[in-house]
Amino acid sequence: LQQEARLLNHKLYAALAYCRANRLDRVVIDSPTPRLGILTAGKSYLDVRQALDELGIDEPLAAEIGIRLYKVGMVWPLEPEGVRHFAEGLEEILVIEEKRQLLEYQLKEELYNWREDVRPRVIGKFDEIGEWSEGNWLLPAAGELPVATIARVIAERIGRFFTSPTIANRLNIIASKQKAAQTPLVLAERKPHFCSGCPHNTSTQVPEGSRAVAGIGCHYMVTWMDRSTSTFTHMGGEGVPWVGQAPFTEEKHIFANLGDGTYFHSGLLAIRQSLAAKVPITYKILYNDAVAMTGGQPVDGNLSVARITRQLEAEGVGKMVIVTNDPAKYAEVTDLAPHVPVRHRDELDAVQRELRAYPGVSVLIYDQVCATEARRRRKRGKLPAIAQRVVINEAVCEGCGDCSVQSNCLSVVPVDTDFGTKRQIDQSACNQDFSCLKGFCPSFVTIDGGKPRKNGAAVDDTDWPILPAPQLPTTTQPYNLIITGVGGMGVITLGALVGMAAHLDGKGISTLDMTGLAQKYGAVFSHLRIADRPQDIHAARIATGEAHAILGGDLVVSASPEALSKMLEGRTRAVVSCTDTPTAEFTRNRDWHFPLAGLQRQLSDTLGADHLHFIDAQHLATRLMGDALYANMLLLGYAWQMGLVPVSATALEQAIALNGAAVDANRQAFAWGRRAAVFPDLVAAIAGPLAGQP
Repeated sequence: LQQEARLLNHKLYAALAYCRANRLDRVVIDSPTPRLGILTAGKSYLDVRQALDELGIDEPLAAEIGIRLYKVGMVWPLEPEGVRHFAEGLEEILVIEEKRQLLEYQLKEELYNWREDVRPRVIGKFDEIGEWSEGNWLLPAAGELPVATIARVIAERIGRFFTSPTIANRLNIIASKQKAAQTPLVLAERKPHFCSGCPHNTSTQVPEGSRAVAGIGCHYMVTWMDRSTSTFTHMGGEGVPWVGQAPFTEEKHIFANLGDGTYFHSGLLAIRQSLAAKVPITYKILYNDAVAMTGGQPVDGNLSVARITRQLEAEGVGKMVIVTNDPAKYAEVTDLAPHVPVRHRDELDAVQRELRAYPGVSVLIYDQVCATEARRRRKRGKLPAIAQRVVINEAVCEGCGDCSVQSNCLSVVPVDTDFGTKRQIDQSACNQDFSCLKGFCPSFVTIDGGKPRKNGAAVDDTDWPILPAPQLPTTTQPYNLIITGVGGMGVITLGALVGMAAHLDGKGISTLDMTGLAQKYGAVFSHLRIADRPQDIHAARIATGEAHAILGGDLVVSASPEALSKMLEGRTRAVVSCTDTPTAEFTRNRDWHFPLAGLQRQLSDTLGADHLHFIDAQHLATRLMGDALYANMLLLGYAWQMGLVPVSATALEQAIALNGAAVDANRQAFAWGRRAAVFPDLVAAIAGPLAGQP
């Protein structure tokens, strides 16, 4: 009771006093004759500033119109003295906030019983009619609140007492951008997928007649694959819905996927729930030794397979099996729980059939290091390098697709030959898991000690003339650049390099990376806004039709509805890699073909041929640098030489050096991109064709 009284009678008022004394809430734009007040906070404040910019309303014009803009720094509790002072003299207050009406409800409470002579209309999610009915939202609470929507609402409220041809024209431009960005036909989709060689390609398989449920982690992606896995839960809820379902179904058993990081966080609680309920379920603990979904961080805590077995034994789990790609490493492990066998991953199906016959809670621990993390460790010398490579003899391959069925791996890619579509291994992406060898295919060849090599015809840097300096875009107003690409191919790194270069040039820069699960071979977007003055940059996300330039690291992502919505004919220029990188659909459909011509046509129809350049960056990087991972850096060099990137070459060189990863190779890839822009035929002749290409 004393704590409650202290909180409600003292602490909240102390917080309000702090907010008031430090001006956390303040008027940002004011007018001598205010009529319309706009109250907002956080991201919505930046969106409001961007909306005013797009309407052509600067501070002098806002003062003339009668706009007063109030920025809330502490959204709860709302400090009353500041908002009451803000409300004086206003006819109407427009509350702009994401999601539900946290600020709007507080504002109405502060004003309603204050003074009868100060009671402006307060609108926000609904207009003054205030009807709470479906489809009658003014500023929707569901989903994102776009800048274009905010601009339209502000213009409509202003239009009741102030007319301006400039605002009307700007509003028409915004409407035309939205119309031009109407969702086009989706020819291909870059869905997130397991990395090449990912343990989940094998571990998430279930025996015929069984099903699994998903949880939080990379393995969640199995829900859109052909793996008999559906539904997912929050952390700590893995498999728990089965407790409620089991008594009401004839189904006898299910599997539940559970990542090792999630297990340590709260997944053990889910297993306890199943033990208490005595339901027949097998938890597959996917021990990958890294939090792969968010970049390969180490799992919190001191966790090992042996300790997991001991902990689960103590909890009462009666049957456990360890499945691994390397059983030999358990020869010297002495602290496993008793009677826990270690089996090879090739026996996974048989092991799962044994466990689903067990009447209680069982656990399968699938032990295999995350493929991408293993690759990182090999590069850093923390794991021994694998000297073996796999290639496919295209003369023998019949294009049956069994290798994709066996491995579910995106490093098995199509290659067009005179005898039809065959298969080849993308050596730049391959993580040497060798699951593709499980089939009975005579076209596979293993090579010991082989390494991808550069094209031997590459000339020395001194043989090239000095390249002309391009005319770089001005940044007196924010310049909007979007980088698109595939997760895991360095899109975010590229955005960070350009951002650092802008900083080194003394410019303001904002970056916004749209990733999530997309970092696993899905669509990735990096929004960059560069200006001479940082204060001129408001919203970080580039609005509909506002992109000045597109660096397209992937054709599928660059022609997606999300990317096309940011482009506008006559305004946007683009350099796009036209490499036909297959999507995850190819792992399931052996006859899938990359819709190259259709995707190129979509971009050309949106931008116009004069504002669009295609370059096969991955092909050039593979031939000139020996690794397709340098494709994005080569693309950056090409785009910079074409005048699409408003930072100096000196700053970019410094940014590459500061990044500290493969500095010389990245500088060389940047130089090759510049050369390809000036001497395309010569660079193409030096690179030559890849195997299977004319």
